[in-house]
Amino acid sequence: MSLPTPRPGILDLKPYLSTQGSSTHARVIKLSANEGALGPSPKALEAFHSVAANLHRYPEGGSGTLAHAIAARHGIDAARVICGNGSDELIEVIIKAFAGHGDEVIYTQYGFRMFPITTQAHSATPVMAPETNFEVDLDAILAKVTDRTKIVFLANPNNPTGSYKTAADVKAFHAKLPSNIVLVLDAAYAEFVSRNDYSAGIDLVDQAENVVMLRTFSKLYALAGLRLGWCYGSPYLIDILNRVRGPFNVNLPAQAAGVAALADTAFLEKARSHNEKMMPWTVAEMEKLGLKVVPTVTNFMLVEFPHEEGRNADAALAFLAARGILVREMRSYALPHHLRFSIGTEEEMQIVIDALKEFLT
Repeated sequence: MSLPTPRPGILDLKPYLSTQGSSTHARVIKLSANEGALGPSPKALEAFHSVAANLHRYPEGGSGTLAHAIAARHGIDAARVICGNGSDELIEVIIKAFAGHGDEVIYTQYGFRMFPITTQAHSATPVMAPETNFEVDLDAILAKVTDRTKIVFLANPNNPTGSYKTAADVKAFHAKLPSNIVLVLDAAYAEFVSRNDYSAGIDLVDQAENVVMLRTFSKLYALAGLRLGWCYGSPYLIDILNRVRGPFNVNLPAQAAGVAALADTAFLEKARSHNEKMMPWTVAEMEKLGLKVVPTVTNFMLVEFPHEEGRNADAALAFLAARGILVREMRSYALPHHLRFSIGTEEEMQIVIDALKEFLT
């Protein structure tokens, strides 16, 4: 008896590895997924619960109310905003619309793993551009461009490195990119960046027909469990993407919570201020222990451990997990000597530093 056969290449896919690790510890400190340290806005929680009695109704098909709230927050045109079931869905919509068999999609060495995975799933070819010193190399991306290139994914800031490219660098890079290639700026961590030379991409989208910016509610807004993201693009690109996306792709509670979260500016500033306080403190404490931390502008840090047995990243991962502290292993990114730590609460970060002191001494 024969079994159904998937399309060529499907069985070659390596599934995305989500946050890893487990612990039997009574208290678990989860710092493995770059989630919001303070949890969601109380107003977002209230809005989430308020729609419970309407779960028998379909959500607003185009997420229009949410799109208008996003547009008001960022000073952009709501008609050029598409909301999605997380950025993951929007990545898939973009690839489905523009790339297929025989086409190439460029991503960077330490870019989001869903870029190459989703590319392969749609029979296109992912092409990796190397990074230099944990930073995206824009010239290396350009060197990978061919007449088969349809999309370039640029995560800015990048995950798991935490590095970023300046607005001027991205603009100059775009000017060298052929106009028939879609440039996707994944700005999932934009809300954490306080550098005055950074841009999430709104200005470039407004100047170009072939640029789309991705954003998420999973990080600063701390709504990862609702899977909510959005993109902003030129009228030309948005028209195409709207033809591909599902008609009811964002659920009712997610839309309601997203609108409320956008309005709770006081809570957002509290969350941002917390990260601005705890990130430099944590980096300084780790460096006192002799650990190497890659410079970051986000809510997470990539940390290099000693290469010696018993003190290396694998040993640290196991040691922390035994104490209920879950962080992200980096072997899947070919970084076996590194671990990635999200910023948690002040109490959680003190516990982490104390545990690392114990581990390293």
